[in-house]
Amino acid sequence: MESLPEAVLLRILASIPAVDLVLVCRLVCCQWKNLVDGAELWILKCQQEGLARAESDEENWQNFYFLSKKRKNLIKNPCGEEDLEHWGEVENGGDGWKVEELPGDFGKEFPSEEVHKYFVTSYEWCRKAQVIDLRAEGYWEELMDTTQPKIMVRDWYAGRRDAGCLYELCVKLLSENEDVLAEYKSDTVTIPEDNDASWTEIAHTFSSYGPGVRFVRFEHGGQDTLFWKGWYGVRVTNSSVTVEP
Repeated sequence: MESLPEAVLLRILASIPAVDLVLVCRLVCCQWKNLVDGAELWILKCQQEGLARAESDEENWQNFYFLSKKRKNLIKNPCGEEDLEHWGEVENGGDGWKVEELPGDFGKEFPSEEVHKYFVTSYEWCRKAQVIDLRAEGYWEELMDTTQPKIMVRDWYAGRRDAGCLYELCVKLLSENEDVLAEYKSDTVTIPEDNDASWTEIAHTFSSYGPGVRFVRFEHGGQDTLFWKGWYGVRVTNSSVTVEP
């Protein structure tokens, strides 16, 4: 192996699973450690696996690779396919939360055919939340504290054509002790009666939030403005929290 040209050795290493590169291969010798810690190997792995990135970007390619491979929605049960499973701190004002099939009465289909259900609120405030443990999802402390990857939050909401409603979103980045390190809180969105029932996306990106983030707390909710018994309040679905490379 010592006689192999470095370009050939890089090709061989690039065929090895990433976790083995970091945990095993970089311990073999100084040359291998330098290759595993360098950008060229990870650029090659990104190219092989179709993970696009601008060549001029000088940030850590190893972190980019791992973040790209891990990219997924960290919100569980975002569309109500499991009723209220995984949603905690539930506030059931009025008749409480309900899950309905799209498009629902006086509603519209969702922009994506992959979404089939939504949560709907009642005549008093309904709220629900999830707390995401970033370490449990594979985002280690050094990565969060040093790289501070972007944390993208998205939610979708809509009213029904025959009723007005209110909607709110609040997302907090929390420390180990659940201190609030960063927060995004939307305005209270008012959807009037006789609206067109269109689905609207709301999004926010956390960046440069400082060290110590270990949890993400996602909360949303709303109510109707007519105080009708039943489920005439805001509809929410396809919520997402992703850690971006």
